[in-house]
Amino acid sequence: MASKQIRELLEPVSVLVADGNNYTRRLTRGMLQHLGIRNIYESTDGVSALETVRGGNPDIMILEWGLPLLDSVEVMRIVRTPGMFPKPNLPVIMLLESGIKSQVTQAMRLGAHEVLVKPISPYALEQRLLSILLKPRPMVRAGKYYIPMPR
Repeated sequence: MASKQIRELLEPVSVLVADGNNYTRRLTRGMLQHLGIRNIYESTDGVSALETVRGGNPDIMILEWGLPLLDSVEVMRIVRTPGMFPKPNLPVIMLLESGIKSQVTQAMRLGAHEVLVKPISPYALEQRLLSILLKPRPMVRAGKYYIPMPR
């Protein structure tokens, strides 16, 4: 896909970056802006992330694993619970500090669409965003939660 086509696809997308680390949020924001995304929300903790999803209605959430106040596990459980949250099908890219298999597995079981291990690159971020936009996966019920249909 050509760079111009990618920019045209990504430009109208709104993204929430939920990360407790100010430096990582700024870095991620810069990468998103470089990709052509202009509507970017930022949250410093799990509580404000949920409020931003409710009020800002982002198309995609980039969620850091170790959020303060309300951790990412609880955020995902709330977001993916039908009837409890207005956007249970919100695509989520989970940011992990390490690629430990158990953590990656847990992120996927919680309903993350994609996983990125820090430090992230603009190319890896672009590929995850394109995967969500070009190959959307339907949400399926797994117990009392919604998760993206496994590949």
